[in-house]
Amino acid sequence: MALPQAEFGLDVIARIGALRYQQQRTVPEIHQDLRAQGVDIAERTVTNLLERYEELVSARHADDPAVRERLRAQGRVILAIDGLQPDVGHEVLWLLRDCLSGEILLARSLLSAAEADLSALVREVQAGLPVPITGVISDGQQSLRRAIAATLPDVPHQLCQFHYLREAALPIFEADRHAKKELKKRVRDIRPIERELAGCDDDDAVATRGYCQAVRSALTDDGRPPLAASGLKLVERIEAIHGSIKRVGAKRGCPKTSPASTES
Repeated sequence: MALPQAEFGLDVIARIGALRYQQQRTVPEIHQDLRAQGVDIAERTVTNLLERYEELVSARHADDPAVRERLRAQGRVILAIDGLQPDVGHEVLWLLRDCLSGEILLARSLLSAAEADLSALVREVQAGLPVPITGVISDGQQSLRRAIAATLPDVPHQLCQFHYLREAALPIFEADRHAKKELKKRVRDIRPIERELAGCDDDDAVATRGYCQAVRSALTDDGRPPLAASGLKLVERIEAIHGSIKRVGAKRGCPKTSPASTES
């Protein structure tokens, strides 16, 4: 099955959409995946078919009788609005969803997130609903806030819980980020050790390079605030590495490290 005047079937379009929005693949990565599956397709065509996929999603949710009946049964809609942007600088796929039923009411790609464009999306959803919107949930984007205030002035608007938590945890996040910055200064100098071990393949060299890789991984492994404190995570990993080195030294009968050498 294929769209009218289309060169590729709906199976290819569905795969492109799944790779894009479920696996967060870029257009070049999707192109490589399709070529590996034996699909002879140009990268520009992948972009065009991605637009067709988004249009199909929008059409699917535009006028579904089953969805309308479900909304009538619950009597109201709590509207959630969010934008998905897999690649910076590309179009944003805006999803307008009912929190009570979980149904997607509208999906539309926009090149801009201006107040006028977002207001048009909200008005389109509102006009097609058989029940009133009694609440709105979104992130704190200013243009989105203004669009909701302009189109739904009498409807309560709440920021999502993640954004509330992020704002509440901001002082802790700033302190954790500063602590991580200072700690990284004290464990960053592992490059000279790796240079010294270049070309060595004895057991000690292999083990030491492993410790260097563990330190490097700890330095670059950031958590997403406020759900993860990357500074505390770095402390835990560095302490685990240091404890491992001390246990290995104790087994080999090495002298205990002094406080000064431990801090270094």
